[in-house]
Amino acid sequence: MKKNNCALVLGGYVNGYSIIQELYEKNVENIILFDTSRKIASYSNKIKKFVLINKSPECLYEKLNSLHKEYEQIIIFPTDELQMQNLHKIHPDIASFCFLPYNYDNFLECFDKYSQYLYCEKLGLPHPKTIPVDDIDQLNSINTIQYPILIKPNRRDDQKINVFKNLKLESKNELEEKRELLEDYLGSGITFLASEIIPGDSTNIYAYVGYRSQDGEILSEWTGKKLSQFPDDYGVFSSASNEAPNQVLQQGRILFEGMDLKGIIESEFKYDSRDGKFKLMEINLRSTMWNRVGNLSNVTVQYAQYLDAIGQIIEKQTQIKDIEIHFVYLKHEILNLIRRKYYRKIFVYNIFKSKKTYFAIYDLHDIKPFLIDCKAIFMSVVEVCLRALKII
Repeated sequence: MKKNNCALVLGGYVNGYSIIQELYEKNVENIILFDTSRKIASYSNKIKKFVLINKSPECLYEKLNSLHKEYEQIIIFPTDELQMQNLHKIHPDIASFCFLPYNYDNFLECFDKYSQYLYCEKLGLPHPKTIPVDDIDQLNSINTIQYPILIKPNRRDDQKINVFKNLKLESKNELEEKRELLEDYLGSGITFLASEIIPGDSTNIYAYVGYRSQDGEILSEWTGKKLSQFPDDYGVFSSASNEAPNQVLQQGRILFEGMDLKGIIESEFKYDSRDGKFKLMEINLRSTMWNRVGNLSNVTVQYAQYLDAIGQIIEKQTQIKDIEIHFVYLKHEILNLIRRKYYRKIFVYNIFKSKKTYFAIYDLHDIKPFLIDCKAIFMSVVEVCLRALKII
């Protein structure tokens, strides 16, 4: 006999493990993990099953159908953009037995980063000056923006093609140095956005995270800020906190509703000290690496999606804001400490200067994922030291 439902997490890295932690803490019994390799969450004792898949939509469809033989309904929690694209491709074939956390009708439009900036213009929200670079002929248009400039893929298809996350250009000369590289990517079908760089480090990046139902109601939400990133200020999460001004909350809600976004959404804004505005950097249509900040500050967005999927009432939650909470990914913090000059002060602040500090992955009752990650930390530190000594 089939069981009623299961929670399916796609991706077993820090973001996936944080989702698993939140659902498990809320007594969700059937948590399944799909991933393309054995990452830290696959070693967790909180999951019922780990299934190895490849990156194709066909494989995902096959594995979902197999899982459906055990569960009537599959509630899906994606953690990267390729997963979102694959789900969208097979949506018509799985919608009858999967709870899919996005708006199918406008997914492709909202997934496009440049479209997100166009929505900002329609909704009256600030964003950095940005132009699309869709082909080789448009490369010279980059020079119409004041340097320094940040180049990033318009869509994160780099799970298929190995492309950089961000490329900082300080001058026209640097553009010429990177022209051949960019032309090669454009020839492979990768498109880019070129944006002015808003001054300031990653402590100026804030986020609004929420869950909006298929009926269009925001059922859960929280805000926070990044404290540091890895390997630099244009990298990925290293540490974060529950701090954020109300303006971030208001702008996040405007985007959520104005774009008719559904599911779990993270919109990131960077504070621009030149005009005092919070400018949209990007919108992620899924849970990101630091999603546990919400859970640690009393807002369970992941669980809200689960409850909504099974038709249960979601109680109003108030985010903890009166005490400062830090969420730290120790691996990235240690590597930052080794690699980045003058990082010691930031490291000390992130780990020791809060009322409460929590470490990603660390759980005494589920210690194996943390130990696996510690091994990765050790190997990374050894590699950095060997490179410094020019042994490798």
